[in-house]
Amino acid sequence: MSRRGRVTVGVLVGVFILFTLLGWGIDAYTDYLWFDEVKKTSVFSGVLVTRLVLFLVVGAAMTLIVAGNLYLAYRLRPLLRPHSNEQVTLERYRMILAPRLGTWIAVTGLVIGFFAGLSAQSRWGDWMLFRNGGDFGVKDPEFNVDISFYVFEYPLWRYVLGLAFTAVVLSVIGSLAVHYIFGGVRLQGVGDRMTTAARAHLTSLVAIFVLLKAVAYVLDRRALLLEQHVSPGLYGAGYTDVNALLPAKEILAYISVVVAIAIIVFSNAVMRNLVWPGVSLALLAISAVAIGGIYPLAVQNFQVKPSLLDKEQKYIERSIEATRTAFGLENTEVTQLPAGSGRPPETLPSDTSAQNVRLIDPQIVSQAFTQSQQSRGFYDFGDKLDVDRYTVDGKTQDYVVGAREIDDSKLTALQRNWLNRHTVYTHGYGLVAAPANEFCGTGLPYFASGLIGNEGGQNTGDCITPTAALEAEQPRIYYGEKSTEYAIVGQVDSGKNVEFDRPQSSQGGEVYYTYSGEGGVDIGSFFRRMVFAIKNTESNFLLSDAVNANSKLMYIREPRERVAKVAPFLTVDGDPYPAVVDGRIKWIIDGYTTAKTYPYAQKINLATETKDELTGTGSFALARDDVNYMRNSVKATVDAYDGTVTLYEFDDKDPVLKAWNKSFGGDLIVPKDQIPQSLTDHFRYPADMFKVQRNLLTKFHVTDARTFFSGEDFWQVPNAPDSPQSGFQPPYYLNVKLPDQNETRFQLTAGVTPLNRENMAALVSGSYVSGQPRLEIFELPDGKVVPGPVQVHQQMVNASNISQQLTLLNRGGQASVLYGNLISLPLGGDILYVEPVYVRSSQANAAPLLQKVLMSYGDGRYVVLEDNLQKGLEALAALGKSNAPPNTGTPSPGTNPEPGASPSAGATTTPPANQPPGQITTELSQAAAAVDKAIADLKAAQQSGDFVKQGEALKALDDAINRFQAAQQSGANTPAATASASAAPTPSG
Repeated sequence: MSRRGRVTVGVLVGVFILFTLLGWGIDAYTDYLWFDEVKKTSVFSGVLVTRLVLFLVVGAAMTLIVAGNLYLAYRLRPLLRPHSNEQVTLERYRMILAPRLGTWIAVTGLVIGFFAGLSAQSRWGDWMLFRNGGDFGVKDPEFNVDISFYVFEYPLWRYVLGLAFTAVVLSVIGSLAVHYIFGGVRLQGVGDRMTTAARAHLTSLVAIFVLLKAVAYVLDRRALLLEQHVSPGLYGAGYTDVNALLPAKEILAYISVVVAIAIIVFSNAVMRNLVWPGVSLALLAISAVAIGGIYPLAVQNFQVKPSLLDKEQKYIERSIEATRTAFGLENTEVTQLPAGSGRPPETLPSDTSAQNVRLIDPQIVSQAFTQSQQSRGFYDFGDKLDVDRYTVDGKTQDYVVGAREIDDSKLTALQRNWLNRHTVYTHGYGLVAAPANEFCGTGLPYFASGLIGNEGGQNTGDCITPTAALEAEQPRIYYGEKSTEYAIVGQVDSGKNVEFDRPQSSQGGEVYYTYSGEGGVDIGSFFRRMVFAIKNTESNFLLSDAVNANSKLMYIREPRERVAKVAPFLTVDGDPYPAVVDGRIKWIIDGYTTAKTYPYAQKINLATETKDELTGTGSFALARDDVNYMRNSVKATVDAYDGTVTLYEFDDKDPVLKAWNKSFGGDLIVPKDQIPQSLTDHFRYPADMFKVQRNLLTKFHVTDARTFFSGEDFWQVPNAPDSPQSGFQPPYYLNVKLPDQNETRFQLTAGVTPLNRENMAALVSGSYVSGQPRLEIFELPDGKVVPGPVQVHQQMVNASNISQQLTLLNRGGQASVLYGNLISLPLGGDILYVEPVYVRSSQANAAPLLQKVLMSYGDGRYVVLEDNLQKGLEALAALGKSNAPPNTGTPSPGTNPEPGASPSAGATTTPPANQPPGQITTELSQAAAAVDKAIADLKAAQQSGDFVKQGEALKALDDAINRFQAAQQSGANTPAATASASAAPTPSG
């Protein structure tokens, strides 16, 4: 290469390195500024220093080992080499390498060391746990070793062993190449093919490799407790492993030590050739196949398989116990529900738990929140709202809550310029809450907080019940789930506020604001503006007047991202939720500590086990990590106004969390006893943890090894009732009192069905009692068949009188019926099912309105469709009080002919004795006319776009339909009535 070419290449390489280092430097500097803002620089420095030290130490060690062996091979070269064509050919390579051999060796070692260092720095977590891990206080059942060895030490020892193997293999390959080039190893010529020095060097490396293999056999014995071996499909060492593989690996470890010694002795002291070392390696390989492969296979086929249960029973028990301990299932309480009568009790309408059943579906109602409480088109509440509970006037009840945030994607084309996106539309405003089991006449929720403007938004009518207890003193949301863009705040333009705050409908204007909190990174200096201009490739940081000496930059504003950055060792729950705590809006996020090496525990994939119908729609999918230990060890909060991240210890017994906290100075996590009670009141059982535990309990509720082996009592998670193809049914939060519970609790519940069947088997509940998590299973009697969620939904919507009413709700194709979350509530040995029914107009962007409540009790024979929860409970109680069983076709006078008929329809099988047929015909005609008028009013409301009038028209249409059905059924036995009914117009709108 010419001098100009070398200079050009050098300049290009230098520019590449410069820009690479500049990018790394800017990323590190801006990361430090972010950690300094949240006052967690110990995390930044702790991780950075650990990674840097590991990179340097491991890289240097690998460089020294490889380069040292290459240099040793060169120093051991023979001074005289026998003449041969091979040596003549190699001489040209020696002439190239010899003048700069030190450089070649150094570069080779540095390249290998660089990649080894990169690999090592990614294991910073393993090193921190190795250094700071304590005891679990639990020992494995095979070796009687504390679990801490497997969780804190084993992963790093296994990695170090892998590095050692890599170093030795690369040293052997490199040394062999150097020996060959410089004549220490020859393929041609007279005499020995290898010099004494080369033989000693290479055989020593091979002996070290074999010794490392002996260490690997020792670690493999422990690894058997982490692998899937126990039948049926369980993890840990089974009968064959304990009685064949463990002894085999111990024997192989001893053989490896003997072989390593034999290689050195026979190669250099006794025979001084490679014959016997080769024989030793061959014997080791044969022993590995025979002792470590053939013998265990014979034990498995001839001893274990013929009596599989008897041989594996002990190890099945180990796996069950370890799995239940590793995932917090060991204290699960099981309650056997008594066999109920199947008939709705008379006390049903007054049952507190039944009255507390949530009607508002957080997913479906999100659009209603957005349309009725947004006031501006760029506001958004997300795809799914959240459920929390508040105490108002001494009464605790659950609320559906949502944070009003700005969605940048909804800004108009004129609004989507850099200035607006980053300096004007910087924050949302208010937490909107609505009681979870109430709705107003139009089908909208009763909005109780977060209202803006004079009327709390547009077209909300009388669906507003302002509640001071739910209002935040600081309602602004600078950090939220929609905060994906960076924001520049605190700027002052001639003393005027420039940040859009909220609309002010009473004056027809808008309120502007200037941020005054502690959040954000100061970017008043030219240097910092330049740094962020380079990082974001945005010149406006330097050119725009909106960025000045008072400006602050907010970035990484999404709550989950902030917690994950502050605590990189946590797995963050996929469903953060906002709450008003001490007058401020705070995001509450659950954090999990996990491990992959808990002996005998079942290994699960987090992404698979937490996926259901709502994953990706309002809740985030977890990473595809395989774990076999999980604890909800941290409750984290992110202040929506200033972005403060606080990590609270929730599981004060988790040794993994203690190790991480110690790794970062011991004060990263706030102790559990310092959690404010006002915050504790809003803690809820975490959704992803519950899904994992529920899924495991479908099998591991069985603690008897024989029953587990047969699989006859396994369960499964049912699919979504109204759309089985969309995935598993999500769990749901309820503020109820379940059987054998002493008080009403805010708990997460879910139903499970027998394996490959759809009837209900049990309900699983997760709640907090005295600040401690409690899992409970409510098992239904074995001899009683109760329909599961999918079955009961089909039974309810297909009941003849119910299906007719649901068809009418479709308005002849002008609207669609949507089903909310199907709640299963155990009461008196039976199950009460409650499913809200929403109607959404075909008009573009129309919000679903809650119109009816579909309810069933017991085995599915008692079904009603009513206007609200209380009427539904009363209707079910009336059906239960009836003398005739449902669906018999011979109901008593004045009762519904089928269990799904609404009592409000007033259905009877014969007209009253004092009511002539002519009067029935007249009433039927009037009812039909009322239906037509209601349809016309609905079409007019849709065309006008009036949200409130649409709800009122839907309500009027429902009343007219009920009246028409009552008149039609009353005149069913008269020819005149039948004729009139058949002539009645069919609703088309």
